[in-house]
Amino acid sequence: MVDAAVLAKLEEGYAKLAASDSKSLLKKYLTKEVFDNLKNKVTPTFKSTLLDVIQSGLENHDSGVGIYAPDAEAYTVFADLFDPIIEDYHGGFKKTDKHPASDFGDVNSFGNVDPTNEYVISTRVRCGRSMQGYPFNPCLTEAQYKEMEEKVSSTLSSLEGELKGKFYPLTGMEKAVQQQLIDDHFLFKEGDRFLQAANACRFWPTGRGIYHNDNKRFLVWCNEEDHLRIISMQQGGDLGEIYRRLVTAVNEIEKRIPFSHDDRLGFLTFCPTNLGTTIRASVHIKVPKLASNKAKLEEVAAKYNLQVRGTRGEHTEAEGGVYDISNKRRMGLTEYQAVKEMYDGITELIKLEKSL
Repeated sequence: MVDAAVLAKLEEGYAKLAASDSKSLLKKYLTKEVFDNLKNKVTPTFKSTLLDVIQSGLENHDSGVGIYAPDAEAYTVFADLFDPIIEDYHGGFKKTDKHPASDFGDVNSFGNVDPTNEYVISTRVRCGRSMQGYPFNPCLTEAQYKEMEEKVSSTLSSLEGELKGKFYPLTGMEKAVQQQLIDDHFLFKEGDRFLQAANACRFWPTGRGIYHNDNKRFLVWCNEEDHLRIISMQQGGDLGEIYRRLVTAVNEIEKRIPFSHDDRLGFLTFCPTNLGTTIRASVHIKVPKLASNKAKLEEVAAKYNLQVRGTRGEHTEAEGGVYDISNKRRMGLTEYQAVKEMYDGITELIKLEKSL
């Protein structure tokens, strides 16, 4: 049963959101009918409520999406809200659709998108994973955070070859190490206001940590937004090498840590925008000519389902004609297809920039 204080907060938050000019997907799909239908529901295991799902969007009317899943069951219990938002964000992934089985395809089929090094500054491919048997951030206990960090740390520390490296817990981190990780742009900070409002930063910095390999091209974040963010990156445009490294790493980690997977939604994550393949393949790319013709840039991006944003991450502007461009669709297609969309789109953008 949902207690009175939670219901009162929900009613008040809903009234404010409904009266606002918020452009969030939450506002678009949380009709009065859906709200009334869901406000008294809780998830069976962790007793998460609608408030746990929508509080970030209720507090931040400038959210793009505005909802998170406090635990895996929330995707089912609050499906009337999650499903339309998922369909909208992931380009028509309907509630009757099923995400295909994981398939990284032929890892040798991608080459360098920018062999002459004129346009692409750096490339990265990341995916998110949740550990089976644990809820997402808002429901984790301090003991669970510690237990997860221990599992992740020991798993990663046993990696060999190019992936061999070191795990750095955020707890008790020395200043010099902290500064080095900041300089490398590896250190993640406590969540932004969107994550704070979703209750995703409790017991900070307990259970959080960073692993990177010796040449700093392979990185894992433990308990940032997701249980695991697995990242492969390097300077330049050699997507093939970066993708191969990521696939090798994911397969190695999965041998030791079972991941949370759903038959319909694919790999489960805290934020519904990352579901499915969970893959975000991106480049930092200089396209000064296209930058002065934003409409053309957006047109090509839309054709290949790409997301264009500033290099400081979400909610930022481009600096000096450098954009962060990535695949937007993560559901209803395989990992290979998601990366291929980015590969084809970037190839097209470079061709266009050259011709202008």
